[in-house]
Amino acid sequence: MPYRAPVSDFRFLFDHVVGFDAVAATDRFAEASPDMVEAILTESAKMCEEVLAPLQRKGDLDPSRLENGVVRTPEGFGDGFAAIREGGWVSIAADPENGGMGLPMAVTSAVNEMMSSACLSLQLQPLMSQGQIEALEHHASDEIKATYLPKLISGEWTGTMNLTEPQAGSDVGALRTKAEPKGDGSFAISGQKIYITWGDTDFSENVCHLVLARLPDAPEGTKGISLFMVPKFLPDADGNPGARNDLRVVSLEHKLGLHGSPTAVMEYDGATGWLVGPEGGGMRAMFTMMNNARLGVGVQGVGVAEAATQHALAYARDRKQGRSPIENGTGTILDHADVRRMVATMKAETFAARAIALACAVSIDMGRATGDAGWEARAALLTPVAKAFGTDTGIAVADMGIQVHGGMGFIEETGAAQYARDVRVTAIYEGTNGIQAMDLVGRKMMDGGEAAFELLDEIEERVEAIRSEMPELADPVFQAAETLREAVEWLAGQEMNQRFAGSVPFLKGFARVLGGYYHLLAAKADPEGAHAKLARFYITRLLPEHGALLAHARAGADALYALSPDDLAA
Repeated sequence: MPYRAPVSDFRFLFDHVVGFDAVAATDRFAEASPDMVEAILTESAKMCEEVLAPLQRKGDLDPSRLENGVVRTPEGFGDGFAAIREGGWVSIAADPENGGMGLPMAVTSAVNEMMSSACLSLQLQPLMSQGQIEALEHHASDEIKATYLPKLISGEWTGTMNLTEPQAGSDVGALRTKAEPKGDGSFAISGQKIYITWGDTDFSENVCHLVLARLPDAPEGTKGISLFMVPKFLPDADGNPGARNDLRVVSLEHKLGLHGSPTAVMEYDGATGWLVGPEGGGMRAMFTMMNNARLGVGVQGVGVAEAATQHALAYARDRKQGRSPIENGTGTILDHADVRRMVATMKAETFAARAIALACAVSIDMGRATGDAGWEARAALLTPVAKAFGTDTGIAVADMGIQVHGGMGFIEETGAAQYARDVRVTAIYEGTNGIQAMDLVGRKMMDGGEAAFELLDEIEERVEAIRSEMPELADPVFQAAETLREAVEWLAGQEMNQRFAGSVPFLKGFARVLGGYYHLLAAKADPEGAHAKLARFYITRLLPEHGALLAHARAGADALYALSPDDLAA
C-alpha cells in the first residue's frame, strides 16, 4: 500500500506538545519558522512517498550482495540515495559553515522518521553519515574537517561506525584492532570489525570509516582506545578519492531483515588512518556519534511503527470477515472490538513514542542553542528512553500489525512481516535496550535523580493546570507521575545492581508516564477531536500498566540471584 507521510502529526506535536516554539525562538535556530519547517517537512515527505517507499519491498526481495569483493546494492537504491543527497537530507542538522542546513535536531528527527517509514534499509545510510558528521564537527582536527566534512555533508561520500569485533560486542574495551604510528602523522590500522552497517556501497565516491583501535602500549580497557578516520580511498592533494586503502569487505551478514542494507565484516590490513581527537579519547568521540545514533535509532522504531500501523489499518478497513457486531458497521474486521483495540493501540503507542523522541530532540536543540545545563541534562535523561521505547514500540506495533492481518500477516506477499523483521534489530544496535535502561538508572541518575525530578515537577505543574478542564484524563496522569517520583526516589537510594535488576521495567514505566503526559497535552489542544479520543484510550487502557512496571522496578535483585544457574536449567 502507498505510504502517507504524517506531516500534520509533526506539525501538531511541534505546535502543541513538545514545545518547539522555544527552539525557534533561540538565535541559533531563528530560521526554523513555521513556514520553513512546513516547507522542509512537505518536501521531504514527497521524496519519501514517491521515491523511497517503492524501494521498501524491492530491497527485501533483492538484497545487497558481495560479488568478487564488490558490494552490489538493490536496484533503485542508488537513485533513492541520490534523491536524499540532492535534497540535502543527509545534512539537515550539520553546520552551515561546511554546507549543512543547520536546522534543529527536532526537524532532522521528523525527516529521519519519514525516511525510516518509507525504506528503513536505505535510511540507515544517511543516519550513519549524520552521526559521523557530528563526531567530526566536535572532535576532528581542522585538517580532517576540511577534507571530509564538505564531502560527507554533500552526500558525495558516506560514513560508517566501526566498533564491534567478534570478541568485543557491548564490551568495547575488549577490542584488539591495532593502530601503529607510521611516522608521518598517519597510522596503520589492522584488525577485523563486524556488523558494520553500510560498510560499502556502489553509489558513493568514497566510504569513510570511523574505526576504534588501540595504540601500542595503550592501557587495557576503554581508556586505551583511540578513534581513527580510515577512508576506502585515500584523498589526494585536491581532496578527491585517490589510491585504494588497505581494507576490504570480507563478507556480508545474512540477516533476519534489512536485506537491502549491506552489513559488512570489514578487514583492515595496515590501512592508513588518521587520529580523530586525542590519543585515548576514542570512546568520548565515538559516544558523540552514538548518542546521535541512539535518538536516530529510536526514531527508526517510530518510523516502522507508523508504516506498520498504516499498513494494518488499510487492511482492516478493507477485509470483510464475519458479521458486524455494531449498528451501521462497515462489515470489515475493523468493526470487531479486538481488531479496533489492536489498531488503536498501534496508533496510541506510535504517538507516544514519537512525542518522546521529539521531546528529546527539542531538549538537545535547547541545550545546543542556550548552553543551559538543565536542558543538556534533560536531553541526556530522555535519550535512552527515546531509543529503547521507540524501538520497543516499533517491534510491538509491527508484531501487532501481523496479528491484525491474521493468517495473511504470516504470508510474505502482504508485506506485514517485513516490518517486524526489519525493525527487530533496532532494540539491539547502538547499545541494547537493556544497556539503555542501565544507563538511565545508572549514569543518568548519578545526580541523585535531579534531572528526573525536574522533569516530573514540570509535568505535575502542567497537569495540575489541566485538571479543572478534563479531570478524568488529568487525574490519572498526575497520580502516575507521583508513582514514578516514588520509584525514582527508591532507585536513587539503591546500590547499582539493585537498580540494574529493575532497570528495564523502570524505563518502560517511565515511558508509559511520559506517553500519558504527551497524550494529555494533545487532548487539551484538540479537546473535541481525534487526539482527545486517542488520549482517552491511552490513559484509560495503557497508562495503568505503569503501576505494575514500577513495582517490578522496585523489586530489587535478590529474587533474581536466588535462582542459581542450576535452578534455571531445571
